[in-house]
Amino acid sequence: MDFCYMPAHELHRRLAAREISAEELCRAVLERIETVGGKLGSFITVTGDLALEQARAVDKRIASGEEIPILAGIPVAVKDNMCTEGIRTTCGSRILHNFVPPYSAAVVEKILARGMVMVGKTNLDEFAMGSSNENSGFFPASNPWDVDRVPGGSSGGSAVAVAAGQAVVALGSDTGGSIRQPASLCGVVGMKPTYGAVSRYGLVAYASSLDQIGPISRDVTDCALMLNLIAGHDPRDSTSAPGDRPDYTAFLNREIKGLKVGVPKEYMGDGIDPGVRGVVNEALGVISSLGAEIGEASLPHSKYAIPAYYLIATAEASSNLARYDGVSYGYRAEDPGDVVDMYAKTRSRGFGTEVKRRIMLGTYALSAGYYDAYYLKALKVRTLIKRDFDRAFEKFDVLICPTSPTTAFRKGEKMDDPLQMYLSDITTISVNLAGIPGISVPAGFSGGLPVGMQIMGRPFAEGTVLQVAHAFEKNTGHHKKFPSL
Repeated sequence: MDFCYMPAHELHRRLAAREISAEELCRAVLERIETVGGKLGSFITVTGDLALEQARAVDKRIASGEEIPILAGIPVAVKDNMCTEGIRTTCGSRILHNFVPPYSAAVVEKILARGMVMVGKTNLDEFAMGSSNENSGFFPASNPWDVDRVPGGSSGGSAVAVAAGQAVVALGSDTGGSIRQPASLCGVVGMKPTYGAVSRYGLVAYASSLDQIGPISRDVTDCALMLNLIAGHDPRDSTSAPGDRPDYTAFLNREIKGLKVGVPKEYMGDGIDPGVRGVVNEALGVISSLGAEIGEASLPHSKYAIPAYYLIATAEASSNLARYDGVSYGYRAEDPGDVVDMYAKTRSRGFGTEVKRRIMLGTYALSAGYYDAYYLKALKVRTLIKRDFDRAFEKFDVLICPTSPTTAFRKGEKMDDPLQMYLSDITTISVNLAGIPGISVPAGFSGGLPVGMQIMGRPFAEGTVLQVAHAFEKNTGHHKKFPSL
């Protein structure tokens, strides 16, 4: 029996009924990683021995008659920018190729405490800076639907792992679309929670006011289960929102009749591939048939989202990445003339082209004489974008648009044109700037490649977003289609 494409909630039922063992499931997933891993490049580090040890521990609990919690024994992959105690964390960068953290991220603590089985650390664009996974400092990941195409980024490895049966669920991080865009291009579910809903403790920072950890899964139910596990207040993260989180699975199977759905006109016009637009329009037809009321929405300042994002994110990256200097940890140049030369050579050799580009952009935007003209103005535009969403949500319960303007593009197609690469996130970046939740769900196919539909909600209204996503999923079968490898 092929367990690699079963959702976590179905696998839990089989584990609890002793139809399969956690070790048997773990071995099946590890075998899948070994079989197709060379073709896909989804993992930087595979933790096979640890995973089997964790799986056997779950089997012992089951054998003793213990009722295991849901997600115990389920293979999970972790994006390699989340700290894992005793296991190297590279951020997809050569500057951290040998870094082994002395502690684990809050989300890693939670999945291990639940009894989940960590099969490895997934590939990503270096320091989560990229939209294609081609900026990895080691090797690019490939889209399982067409290995000549990109899987999206920066959480490309996590999306590939789930789409290709190399993990049942995965953790990713999203700064400007880095969970949702690869989920869309790989045909899986990916959610960016509200900023502050999930602890960022132990997440290696790219842009601290935008970064958010979230789940990647096969279906919406698994997404809700993972969110139940990882969401919650953490005093170790100063940006973690206080208060309890709801049971997100309670929102599943609810009708959406009467819910008001807005379709932002700015995200359905020029720049959106006609095939993608057609798939999303068909999906909106399904949602309408379920009783939701659909109307046109407007986010007028969204046209400024790309420049505002690439000023704010790069400025924060410039500050966050200043710590990688070859002194405390990570790579250090072996032949420096003095300490200043060591800094320069370490950073020049350790960082990749895209990371250096963003550090330079951010440093310039923060420099004397340009702070007000660039960074401060970008912060003001961010406020205008947030107000656009606030006004839209006075009228609508959720907003819906394509997750990505295109399907997966070919490797190398946009590497020589950074602006075109940045535009790959045109429909997702505003969600991060506004700090609201968004999910990408499989909506269909265009030219044989997956298309994702993005559902956005009010701050901390993940439940409503999941409600709409699950209602759509129940009435379509797109999430049950898998790539042939």
